Amino acid sequence: MRCFARWVQAFDPAVEVPPVDVLPTRTRRATPYLYSDADVAALMAGAGRLRSPLAAATMQTFIGLVFATGLRRGEALSLDRGDFDPATGVLTIREAKFHKPRQLPLHPSTTAALTAYAARRDRLCPHPRTGALLVSTTGARLAATTVSQTFRTLLRENGIGQHCPACRPRIHDARHTFAVNTLLDWYRDDADVQARLPLLSTYLGHTDPRHTYWYLSAAPELLALAADRMQRHAGATS
Repeated sequence: MRCFARWVQAFDPAVEVPPVDVLPTRTRRATPYLYSDADVAALMAGAGRLRSPLAAATMQTFIGLVFATGLRRGEALSLDRGDFDPATGVLTIREAKFHKPRQLPLHPSTTAALTAYAARRDRLCPHPRTGALLVSTTGARLAATTVSQTFRTLLRENGIGQHCPACRPRIHDARHTFAVNTLLDWYRDDADVQARLPLLSTYLGHTDPRHTYWYLSAAPELLALAADRMQRHAGATS
């Protein structure tokens, strides 16, 4: 990431190069997998074919939610019904990694999907054992083990990640995918990416914007858009 930032800075001095200690050398992180739109569609379709209608609706909603918001698995599973306000389209994250609650404005399509799920959940499970937003077939809060096992099954059934020997797709990579796609959208809109990066950091729940750099490792399309912008910038100043 620092090499990429230095390359961009050569064209645009305003771009900040992350400090050397942003990603400590002692930390070995798994190679992230960037899910394609086709991957996400396959996961959603596979979840919809689960035997239990409630399990299908809940798993589809979980998958859609983490890809639409970049939530951590634990944050999504910890959501209670009152944390989602369909009137304002705002999701309140109380069980955050760094114990710092935050509110996320949702895309209208995400608000509509959560509202539809809540109605279906209440029809299929009228007497739940929990106040959780996402419930299991037993009426309890959806468990992390259940989600992980089902997600791995869906990956395997759809052959997702089989052609990426250097990486193994995980639920957490939905978060990485969200961050990269957000950056790609900003580049396509010709926005000031550097100025907007703290907004993404806040949305993801990072305590320090530097932590967001990890999610922004370059994807081929990202490199192409960045290179195109740099060429246009160089042409305008030459």
